Amino acid sequence: MNQVLFHLAFPVANIAQTKEFYVDGLGCEVGREAADSLILNLYGHQIVAHVTKELLTPQKGIYPRHFGLIFTQEADWESLLARAQQKQLRFHQQPKQRFVGMPTEHRTFFLEDPFYNFLEFKYYCQYSAIFGEAEFAQVGDAV
Repeated sequence: MNQVLFHLAFPVANIAQTKEFYVDGLGCEVGREAADSLILNLYGHQIVAHVTKELLTPQKGIYPRHFGLIFTQEADWESLLARAQQKQLRFHQQPKQRFVGMPTEHRTFFLEDPFYNFLEFKYYCQYSAIFGEAEFAQVGDAV
């Protein structure tokens, strides 16, 4: 199968703050840029920041909307965590372990960008938990 890339567009209030968080903070590469939009390379996936004039307001919690990455190598997850800490990015949820001792056990943390978008970064202890382990119905934290 040919490589398929993920694309996500999300709202921001301005491009300068977007670059500070995503480029300087997370290490994204800049693609095309206009006064009202910015294409970013997030680990090989295209995310696009679009400036909106609508009022951006915080969500009450991480659900229902957030986006992010699942790392298949724990060292890569740890490397991004260290970068986020070193760059003093805003953590919405500190790193933690979910579902300890279960086949769905994973490490996770949530960041919040300057425009109230939540980003989750995960590493599953067992690769099969990414799409499988259907007998374990719990997904995420209880709300």
